[in-house]
Amino acid sequence: MALFGLFNSEKKEKLNKGLEKTKDSVFSKLSRAVAGKSTVDDEVLDNLEEVLVTSDVGVDTTLKIIKNIEGRVAKDKYLGVSELNGILKEEVAQLLSLDGEKEDAFDLPKSDDPYVIMVVGVNGVGKTTTIGKLASQFKADGKKVVLGAADTFRAAAVNQLKIWGERAGVQVVEKGMDADPASVAFDTLKSAKASNADVVLIDTAGRLHNKVNLMNELTKIKDVMKKVIPDAPHEVLLILDGSTGQNAIEQAKQFTKATDVNSLALTKIDGTAKGGVVIGIVDQFQIPVKYIGVGEGIDDLQVFNAYEFVDSLFN
Repeated sequence: MALFGLFNSEKKEKLNKGLEKTKDSVFSKLSRAVAGKSTVDDEVLDNLEEVLVTSDVGVDTTLKIIKNIEGRVAKDKYLGVSELNGILKEEVAQLLSLDGEKEDAFDLPKSDDPYVIMVVGVNGVGKTTTIGKLASQFKADGKKVVLGAADTFRAAAVNQLKIWGERAGVQVVEKGMDADPASVAFDTLKSAKASNADVVLIDTAGRLHNKVNLMNELTKIKDVMKKVIPDAPHEVLLILDGSTGQNAIEQAKQFTKATDVNSLALTKIDGTAKGGVVIGIVDQFQIPVKYIGVGEGIDDLQVFNAYEFVDSLFN
């Protein structure tokens, strides 16, 4: 059992604090939506729709939630507004629970080869920082970790990854700025395999100005890695900045078109009232959130647990 997968009281407290602004925003709007009402009628549902949309849940996901609540209202005939919070909590929990709850975000299979995670996302979302925090947490769990600095279009990205590597006490494979990203990924996997590493984290460039180039670049990196480890990458982890709200959903659209994203990490949820975007992203893309960032510290990157998230948001 991974040490960083345990959801203890300290982590729960940090999650509660990290979601404070989102929670305050949602419930202040919700209170106004039901003011003076005793039952859930059409006006309440219209107001609830506005609450969810303005809380960055997204239009499509909001309409799905409203439709489900309308069905429950029709079935139960009478629903008091006092029950609305519980119903909303149940609907959101159902949307977020894609594949059950895991204590370990990355279930590393028994293998002779390292487990390879290719990390993608635009510049500024906390991609390199997230890689560093993951490296530290994997290392604390007794795993041998190798990082690959394949974001070679920015010298700052390579240097930042080297700093995180030193901080975490893990190896970083880099060729500096302007090196071929696929070549860096190839060398990283060769080195990791030779040293019997358990986990490889590959940083990639985050440019979105040219979707075709982005797609070609990520495909090239994946193809080259398969020459070393045939089933690599095992994970394509997309990092999204939760504080950007609907922009995060747009980024998810672009990256899921560019490559086979199969896991998500939402950063910077603390300090923003836009935490509702997590709900919309999971629902729209049907890709599980594996990590959520609720602070600057290494331990503030938490394994995402849908039940705990909903509990913190609605209780």
